[in-house]
Amino acid sequence: MIWIAKHPQFHPDMLGIIPTFFSEEDPRPASEQIASEYIGGWSPFSGFKMLPNGDLSYPGDPPTVLLAETRLRDEVIRFYDSAWLAIIQPDGSFEVARLD
Repeated sequence: MIWIAKHPQFHPDMLGIIPTFFSEEDPRPASEQIASEYIGGWSPFSGFKMLPNGDLSYPGDPPTVLLAETRLRDEVIRFYDSAWLAIIQPDGSFEVARLD
């Protein structure tokens, strides 16, 4: 999987061990792979909205900046400031969780 920078301040080191949670050989969706590989599991938060530029919006907070993204088959995985991760399905639905 190749992570593509979406913000000029992104550096691959910001991803930490997140890329190790995914395997293209594993047929499970991204959320299931994270749930089994990350000690904190996959615990989505509700209330986020995806802005047209890809940033995340949460009521009462400033937008959370999109830093990088990759694909796992038909899912788009986006990495944000403050270690938020979004998994976007082909139909546009998504889940967001913090991996810190």
